[in-house]
Amino acid sequence: MQESAQKKYHLVDFSQIEGTSCPCGTARRAFADVSEFPGTLHVTEISETAELHYHRKLTETYYFLECEKDARMQLDDEVISVHAGMSIVIPPGVRHRAIGTMKIINIVFPKFDPEDEWFD
Repeated sequence: MQESAQKKYHLVDFSQIEGTSCPCGTARRAFADVSEFPGTLHVTEISETAELHYHRKLTETYYFLECEKDARMQLDDEVISVHAGMSIVIPPGVRHRAIGTMKIINIVFPKFDPEDEWFD
């Protein structure tokens, strides 16, 4: 195939990605195999039982798509209210968990590594 005929973009349909259990609930993860993209993109449905955890290497950026009325985030020892349309950057080492059900987009740099999930 000629260079000009090759696709230079990457497209994903999240409805076609199987959900994976995670400390937050269920995540659908994309672009792990795309060398040109240094991170991964997740759509995560967060459950009431989200666990407090942290990452040693990963930075996560949450964009809240849907939140129940009293949704909150625990970030280390602080608890803040969140709602749809907000976004938060969670650097390595910040212990975090969502409180309440919600749906988020999570942009992770570098690429997500399940070995970098830590619990106290």
